[in-house]
Amino acid sequence: MDSLSDLSTGREEASHIIVVDDDARLRRLLQRYLSEHGLRVSVASNAAETRQALESIQPDAMVLDVTMPGESGLELTRSLRQQGLSFPIILLTARGEPADRITGLEAGADDYMGKPFEPRELLLRIRAHLRRHLPQSASDELRIVRLGDKDFDPVRALLCGPEGNIHLTGGEGALLAVLARQPNRVFSREEIAQALEMPDIGERAVDVQITRLRRRIEKDPREPRFLHTIRGRGYVLKPGLS
Repeated sequence: MDSLSDLSTGREEASHIIVVDDDARLRRLLQRYLSEHGLRVSVASNAAETRQALESIQPDAMVLDVTMPGESGLELTRSLRQQGLSFPIILLTARGEPADRITGLEAGADDYMGKPFEPRELLLRIRAHLRRHLPQSASDELRIVRLGDKDFDPVRALLCGPEGNIHLTGGEGALLAVLARQPNRVFSREEIAQALEMPDIGERAVDVQITRLRRRIEKDPREPRFLHTIRGRGYVLKPGLS
C-alpha cells in the first residue's frame, strides 16, 4: 500500500525517514528522490497512518506536512513530543510566515520549510539534522556535563537525573551540545544558528529553541541557573551543581 510502503536503498546502515503528507504526488516525489540519495523512506498520508507506521518502525527523522485533514501536523508534532519521541521533525507548509515558523518550533519541531521547496534543500536539511542527532564518533564526543541534579549525555542526547532519564529532541540535544562544548562562553544568536547549520532560522527562532531547552534543564525556567541570557549579546551555559 502506497501510504506505508518502504523503499530500501540496499544499504542497511541508511537512515530511515518517514514522509507524511496528504498530497500523493508529493509523497511519491520525495520517496523517490530521497531513496535515490541513500535514505530509506516510508510514507503516510495522515496522522492515523503515521501512528500505525510508528508501531513497527523507528524513524531517524520525519518530514511532516502541517495542513493535513483531521489531526494537523502541529497537533501530531505536539503529541509525538509528549510521548517522548525525540527524532528530528521537519515541518512543511504552504504558509511560510515567520509567525508560522515560530508556532512550529514551539510545538516541538526542529525545522520548518515553506512550500514550494527544492527537494535538494530538504535533503540537505535532513542530513544536517541526522548529523546532529545520530551518535558522534569517539574523537568528537563531549564529556558528561553536570547541570544541577541532572547529567547531560551529549552522545545520546539524554538528561539523566533522580527522576529518571529525559530524551531531548534532535534540536534540543544539538543546541545544548553546542553550548556545552564551550561552557561559560557567550554565543550570539547568529553563532548558534550557524553552529546548528541553520543560518536562516532567524533570531526569534533561536529564542524559541532556548525557551524549550530551559524547560528541560531548569527547575524554574523563569529564573535560570544554568542557561543565562546576556542582554544584547546572546546566551551562555554555566554548568555546575548550583
